[in-house]
Amino acid sequence: MTASFQDILLYFKRYRKTAIWSITGSSLFEIIDLTVPYVVGQISNILSGRSLDRELNNLMESMASLFGQSSTTVSSLIFLTALIFVVTVIRAPLQVWIANNFHWQVALKARRDQSQKAIAKILTLPVEFYDENNPGRIAGRVARGLANHMWSYPEIAGQLIPKVIRILGIFVIICAIAWWISAFFLVSFIVVLLGSLQKLKSLTKVEETLEVYQENTESRTSEIITNIKTVKAFANEAKEYKRQSDRLEREAKVSLWGIHIGYVKLGMVRDTVLEACQFVVFGAALFATFGGKMSIGHFITISTLASMAYSEVKPICLLAEVFARRYSSMIRFHEFMKQDDGQDAAIALYPDAKYHQYRFQGKVEFRNLTFGYDRERPVLEKIQFTIDPYETVALVGRSGSGKSTLVKLLFRYFETSGGSILIDDCDITELDITGYRKRLAIVHQEVDIFNGTLIDNLVYGNPTATFAQVKEACAIASVDEFLHLLPRGYNTIVGERGVRLSGGQRQRLGIARALLVNPDILIFDEATSSLDYESERSIQLAMRRIQGTRTTIIIAHRLSTVREADKIVVLDNGQIVEIGSHKQLLTQGGLYHRLHSLQETGELL
Repeated sequence: MTASFQDILLYFKRYRKTAIWSITGSSLFEIIDLTVPYVVGQISNILSGRSLDRELNNLMESMASLFGQSSTTVSSLIFLTALIFVVTVIRAPLQVWIANNFHWQVALKARRDQSQKAIAKILTLPVEFYDENNPGRIAGRVARGLANHMWSYPEIAGQLIPKVIRILGIFVIICAIAWWISAFFLVSFIVVLLGSLQKLKSLTKVEETLEVYQENTESRTSEIITNIKTVKAFANEAKEYKRQSDRLEREAKVSLWGIHIGYVKLGMVRDTVLEACQFVVFGAALFATFGGKMSIGHFITISTLASMAYSEVKPICLLAEVFARRYSSMIRFHEFMKQDDGQDAAIALYPDAKYHQYRFQGKVEFRNLTFGYDRERPVLEKIQFTIDPYETVALVGRSGSGKSTLVKLLFRYFETSGGSILIDDCDITELDITGYRKRLAIVHQEVDIFNGTLIDNLVYGNPTATFAQVKEACAIASVDEFLHLLPRGYNTIVGERGVRLSGGQRQRLGIARALLVNPDILIFDEATSSLDYESERSIQLAMRRIQGTRTTIIIAHRLSTVREADKIVVLDNGQIVEIGSHKQLLTQGGLYHRLHSLQETGELL
């Protein structure tokens, strides 16, 4: 999905009123500050024996008559000095609270809101998105996007926009004094700003290329950390170091020669033009004063204001450059946020969110089901069979035959290409997805463990489970057999991804966690593949106890795990080739018989 500058503006939409107030306040303070050089110029006129500007002189006389006094030189000096005091000393604390304070309020509150939306997006994106995108890439894109939005707002709203307003105010004052100087002043600013923006536009495109390079580098770094044991096992440290070093070298070249030098050249031309323009304005005002066309006070005012204005152009351009550097990361954040959630968009995200609470008997029917990750190459074709309530059904077949894909469709991770899946004679696509999934549980081949205590991971699916229920589930899944090895038992921190547990221990934890949900349909996806034969035997006994208490689906490579199943469905190349019990399939002499014979003899498939 594409994103645009408008998306960046809409990022702060919720705080639009506060933003308008803060920007207006900051701009007004910048305008008020311009009275100082004007007043200083008028004081210079008084000190040099010249008269005040007519409008200001009329104001002085009105003020004096209000208090029953006559306007004098001393009273004028006192009034002008007091005005400078108000504009500088009194203004300072007010500006911090009225203007600057609100800029950061908007930035920080918007970051909180958008972070919540980003987490919601992460949780509701379909599984296929994560099959194609590395976690490190996603996390980096979100983190950079949020950070750059947060830092950019106070700079743009609190500095860039008010400074532009300040320059316009200076133009109005100079125009009132000498319109011909103000015309050159305005044209010079337009030329400098338009030229800078045009160059920044081309540099932004290079920044987008760099952003992609950085994402690729971060993605690979994340993979190295995740798979560090594999890297070390194959002694590929040097290879990975070389690959990442080459990527960093490429990033450095783009940063230095494609971006940094471009900004240096832009700054060189901009600063030279600005200094030249300021000199022209100074010279024009000087000769006008020398020729008697302008008072000394006006000369001081114009010179001071011009110096202030041209000095503001550089920080404005620098802020624009910083924004240009951040622009690509902000745009890529919005592209991520525009990813289609698909059917997962309806997932309830809040603990108190209302979702339909189902209770199923457990009848599952696959009706003429067809699916393919690529629609031109189906993974499953015309799958049709029924699982009766409380029945235990095993799915077996060669690797890649479509067993796990069938379970993913049951969980509604993907939408079918054709056909349907029914539970208790109701199409699962018509059910509330959150309520539906809460009645299913699965034990994956690789069990995902969160960095926390053992008991936190056990009750992840059912936080209200009692300790007695936890102990019962742990006994069934043989978790209690290794509890005494953990230093703090159930309160032991298992580490990120469960690094402090062995593969078999993680599998048993996953089984106990699934049992604690008390699901209507329980799926074991190669759940015993990482266990030794003794542990596998314990799990088989647990499955035997579970058998008949709920609908159970077992995906297994080891056929010894499925012998007790009520029904075995044999898949091959995405199609059902056999259905029957263990004994029935052995007598048929088909694919199941062949797979069984190969495992019995220890031969490889």
